[in-house]
Amino acid sequence: MAGLVLERLSDFGDYSGHEELTDVLNVTDSLGNVRLSPKARHIHIILRKPDVGLVTFDKYERTHLAQQQKRLELRLAGSVGAAVVAVVFENGKAEFWKFQECKAGWHLLQSSDLCNSPRARVVSVCVCSNLIIWCEERPPSESSTRNKLTYCICRRDFEVEEGAVILGGVKIALHNNPKFTVIASGEYVHLLPDLKAKPLSSISKFFLSWSSRQDSFTVSSTCKNTPLKRFSAKESDFKKLVTDCLGYLSALDPPEIYSFAPTACGGLLLFLSTGWLCLLQKDGILRHIYKLDDNYLVKYGAHTSLCLYGDMLAFLTGQNLHIIDLNCGRELEKTALKREGLLYPNQAEKWMPYLLSETGLYVLVNKETDFKDFSPKMRASGLGAAEGVHPGALLVEAVFEEACAYYQQRSLSSTQLTVETLKKGGRFQAPISLASILRGYLNTRLRQRGGELPRNGEVEVMCENLVEKEVERLLSSSELDKGALLYLNSIFSLFPSEAWSATQAALQLHSNGDGRLSSNAPPDLWKTVLSTASSPSAFTNGAALPVFELLCQSVFRFQPTWLPGFLELAQQQQGSAGLGLSLATSSWSFSSGRGGERVESNVPLYKRALCTLSSLNPDREQQQDLEVELLLVSGRPNAVLQALRILMSKRQWERATRVAHKFCKQSPLLNKEIFTTLLCEVAQHRDLDPYLNLLWDLCPEDFTVTTILNLVLKNLPSPTSSSSSSSSSSSCGDPSPPAPFSDSHSSQLTVGLLKPLLRKVLQRETKPSQRYVDILQSPSFPPPALPRQPLDQHTGLCV
Repeated sequence: MAGLVLERLSDFGDYSGHEELTDVLNVTDSLGNVRLSPKARHIHIILRKPDVGLVTFDKYERTHLAQQQKRLELRLAGSVGAAVVAVVFENGKAEFWKFQECKAGWHLLQSSDLCNSPRARVVSVCVCSNLIIWCEERPPSESSTRNKLTYCICRRDFEVEEGAVILGGVKIALHNNPKFTVIASGEYVHLLPDLKAKPLSSISKFFLSWSSRQDSFTVSSTCKNTPLKRFSAKESDFKKLVTDCLGYLSALDPPEIYSFAPTACGGLLLFLSTGWLCLLQKDGILRHIYKLDDNYLVKYGAHTSLCLYGDMLAFLTGQNLHIIDLNCGRELEKTALKREGLLYPNQAEKWMPYLLSETGLYVLVNKETDFKDFSPKMRASGLGAAEGVHPGALLVEAVFEEACAYYQQRSLSSTQLTVETLKKGGRFQAPISLASILRGYLNTRLRQRGGELPRNGEVEVMCENLVEKEVERLLSSSELDKGALLYLNSIFSLFPSEAWSATQAALQLHSNGDGRLSSNAPPDLWKTVLSTASSPSAFTNGAALPVFELLCQSVFRFQPTWLPGFLELAQQQQGSAGLGLSLATSSWSFSSGRGGERVESNVPLYKRALCTLSSLNPDREQQQDLEVELLLVSGRPNAVLQALRILMSKRQWERATRVAHKFCKQSPLLNKEIFTTLLCEVAQHRDLDPYLNLLWDLCPEDFTVTTILNLVLKNLPSPTSSSSSSSSSSSCGDPSPPAPFSDSHSSQLTVGLLKPLLRKVLQRETKPSQRYVDILQSPSFPPPALPRQPLDQHTGLCV
């Protein structure tokens, strides 16, 4: 593709001190020391020689004001709002400046101490939303002078008002960490190791991403395309967080990060020492986009600049500008420039590559197309649409070509690998990535043209087939390792509806007419589904979900009424496969701790399902209804009691009594607990009056009148509540009778209400025990004596 040219937007003549600006750009050590405001109205240049400082040049809407503006020399700048700049000094001092064109220049709003400690040293700073985040060094103690983990990541909230900046208190996001460079991108802050500081080899092999909204950290490495670990930011000790990863990282040799650039939407562009251009997505997935030649440093030099414009990546190496399609990694254009430059975004034209050089500001345009329609037409022509080639087919070839190069580098065979061999041999291990790239690319193209991707189209059918095959393959494996589990999670994240359909097909799930679910899947597949989790909290910290929790999420999203049936089916499969205690064999037994259930090595399935449900945050009413269903399906005594209490809190008395009648038959101990719970509730109010006859039938055999009266007396309402109810009736002129002979409108429990229960228990106490029925039915007089017989005089025996 040809026709791309640089069009100059400004020769700096419309900037204050434009002659000095040109001189400074000529003598500055690196264009990496240049900062531009979002619309390039302000150019900040950090000077290193002869003294450290910052020079600011401004573009005025009214030219005559530019002549009155004086140059402002500062140290380190970071934008915190519209026309507001925070200048943070190494000693922790912060100055906030605001640009006011009507007053011809920058004006100091306020000065503040950013750090708590006067001995702290700021090494890196950025702004994320309404937060100022920085990495500071704290002097080590005398006993740990060789310790390199003397840094911490701090944060402060801020609000910009008309005449001041309001700062919140200092909070520590991470401590005991090495020196990090902090980079803000959307709601994420990425913490990259400072290679110039020569950190420990194990520490330099990974980097962190912090989500301020989710309040979680992600550990990633440049040699892995999926995150190594996710954990809550509540645990802020760096040494504790990364201990689990150090042993694994010691065997890796990840490439170094040569340059980086934020994408403003949570991601991060990375240029690695291997020559690969990568995109770190906000979900932690590292995508390899484009690879330069192996001798790129010799050919192009060390200076690089990265910037993302929509779904188009601009990469400047030395004086060579590469335009790359982000979705498929194909180079659309390569342009040779006369000078080195710096890429920067422009909020007004987000799809256009903008460039700063020592001679001015430029924009890259296609001379054969309209200026505003640059990006879509350039990309369409670059992908061969003019020749009538289907973009989907071209993308398939592009992805497989990249796969060939990837596997050829790691192959021990000298045989050249071709695309045909890769397709036929089934050696391509990333079909889901291929489907995601295709669908994402075509969706973007159609949105640009004002259309929508049709359902059941070519790409949708391909995605469904790929997802179904991959889900079935993963679930059929004997054991899922961590990588396979992360891959399965990514499938459900990228293709939720297709993954749900694939799950139904793999498990052969069917709903019977009575609402129950059935499955004809083999036991080995269910064994993978029901693989144990160490604790309910193990899958709520942002890490990959186990298979059972993953499927519970999918069921709740697409068929929430199936969730209790899915749990019941899973419990049946668990019992029949010998994977744990079945519902039929589960019994009540007390442990040394609180609660009533036995301590098991594995977390019960109903608890795992409940923990998944709580993490999805449905509406409170729907969540409680499903909680009750899941608790009752489990059949566990404590779970049944918990469900009963939820029903009572919602005042669903009819359903509570049905549950009581059903589960009181399960065991005598559960019967006793249920009846005690309901009797205590009866003593509190009169809402259960219509169901008293049903409840009295549940009275355990070993309950006595004394037991019942003691329970009632202990749970009667307090005198204050009963007096308040009686006062309302006395105010009408009718004095209320004293308890326990209250009228029918009172909430006080009466002896009359308890009379049927007490009579039943008394009759049972006076009824003869069946244990001694034989004795009680024997004659009331002794049997007749045996007739006497003559005795033998010699032996003494009867004759």
